Amino acid sequence: MSSESTLRLVWVYPDLLSTYGDRGNLLILAHRAAARGLAVEAIEVRSDEPVPVSADIYLLGGGEDGPQALAAQRLLADGALHRAVENGSALFAVCAGYQLIGRSFTAKGAQHEGLGLLDLVSDRGPSRAVGELAGAIDSRLGLPPLTGFENHGGRTHLGPECSALATVTVGVGNDEVSEGAWRGKVLGTYAHGPALARNPQLGDLLLRWATGTAQLRPLDDGWHDRLRQERLSAVAAA
Repeated sequence: MSSESTLRLVWVYPDLLSTYGDRGNLLILAHRAAARGLAVEAIEVRSDEPVPVSADIYLLGGGEDGPQALAAQRLLADGALHRAVENGSALFAVCAGYQLIGRSFTAKGAQHEGLGLLDLVSDRGPSRAVGELAGAIDSRLGLPPLTGFENHGGRTHLGPECSALATVTVGVGNDEVSEGAWRGKVLGTYAHGPALARNPQLGDLLLRWATGTAQLRPLDDGWHDRLRQERLSAVAAA
């Protein structure tokens, strides 16, 4: 953690990347940390402000092509996310944010340089992926199945230096086979929902990474469990 007493969470560029309720990921993380007695400082950094280097968890959300390209340009110039990841901070990125932390992505018909924090490239697919998304998460992460909602026109191709977050059972994800990617403490997904409301254990993984704690005190996840079961049952029935 960035200090002995406070967990620092940074929502990066809410003015550009905050589509489909992804700011909820920040709220969920802050709630789950505070419920365990951790002091939390949640910061929202707009695109005309410098990104702090000393936070514990950084979050990126979804966005349209223009804001996505602008966000990548400004984050490359800023350089803080690279330094934070190098220093051991965790990073969670969704949809457009997920694409731009790769090596390159396509927006408005042009290829753009990404941050290169994950070994992947994204381009345009033959059709837009819209609907429920589910998959079996990489067993090394020790998490239950992923559930979310996707809405994107991209397809993402993973290189050898990162691993798929999940194997798709419903939806498209990266390419109808794999969904999301991760390496070290950097993790990306196409899942909205917001993702950490549907997948609270994924949020706890980020908290464990940030705090260096192997186990966190269990919380009452009855509401989350009911939401997950309803969504997973719905897609299974469909």
